[in-house]
Amino acid sequence: MRDTFPLFPQQASTIAARVDALYFYLIAVTIFFSLLIALSILYFAIKYRRRSESELPHGVEGSLKLEIAWSVIPLLITFSFFIWGASIFFAMNRPPGDAIEISVVAKQWMWKFQHADGQREINELHVPLGQAVKLTMASEDVIHSFYVPAFRMKRDVLPGKVATYWFEATRPGRYHLFCAEYCGTKHSGMIGWVEVMDPVDFQSWLAGGTGSESLASAGAKLFAQHACNTCHRPDSLARGPNLEGLFGKKVQLQDGRTIVADESYIRESIVMPNAKTVAGFQPIMPTFQGLISEEGLLQLVAYVKSLSKAAPSPEGVAPPLSKSRGQTPQGSAPASVQEPPRSEAKK
Repeated sequence: MRDTFPLFPQQASTIAARVDALYFYLIAVTIFFSLLIALSILYFAIKYRRRSESELPHGVEGSLKLEIAWSVIPLLITFSFFIWGASIFFAMNRPPGDAIEISVVAKQWMWKFQHADGQREINELHVPLGQAVKLTMASEDVIHSFYVPAFRMKRDVLPGKVATYWFEATRPGRYHLFCAEYCGTKHSGMIGWVEVMDPVDFQSWLAGGTGSESLASAGAKLFAQHACNTCHRPDSLARGPNLEGLFGKKVQLQDGRTIVADESYIRESIVMPNAKTVAGFQPIMPTFQGLISEEGLLQLVAYVKSLSKAAPSPEGVAPPLSKSRGQTPQGSAPASVQEPPRSEAKK
């Protein structure tokens, strides 16, 4: 009966059992207090019913102990909801450092995936068993929601923002992928599959791909195509912050705030460069809103992240221009408008 008519999806990720445990705890508390309140109403309605027309109710003294009990006990129970839920929330939003990174672009009405080595998929995602996978997601049009019931994961993907999520599959198999946010007339058709494979089989599947360039390599080409390296360079001619080692570090802004250079910050810096200007630099960077697709933005984010890793740059990656003491690079502004030496941030 359970196989033909399952009440709950399979538990196929490391977080699934923890989510279910909290869910059943909430149900148990709800059932307990619902029955307690219903039975108490029934009991007191019978016990203290009016037995005759002339009967007058007796005065009831208040009970300080009772009032404290029915205030403190529910407070402790609700605190248990918060602490348990917060622990799961933080676990869901802190991916391991060795997680495999996959780019996800949502659009009406499909899911487009690109692995770090360049392998592409549509409406089907292959992942290895027992390995953490981090998804970096963006939307090209409207709000979508990435939902895999067996993994107990659901993350809204909003246009103009980068969303990240991670999971680790614990059972091989093929699992449903849905868009859980109404996104238009063909919303019900925006479905797919997540294929969890043995690590050896997954590597064989990757090796049998089309040989597309990696995310970072594609981002490096965009970086050079738009002449970004004429400003973001590690020498005195830089008019923008040096991007090497930037990702994951704290950035000091002109208004005194300090933020972390994560995926959302890098994306915002490309499409709205003047929204958060880095201390020590002027807001001279042009916007690339509408000039680079969401897929291209994720590739640029992957490239900037690759500059912060100890490993050598991926093949095809063009690092920022090396130090130069002489000629002003093509496309740069005259020395009179150049900025002070670089800082560990962005424009």
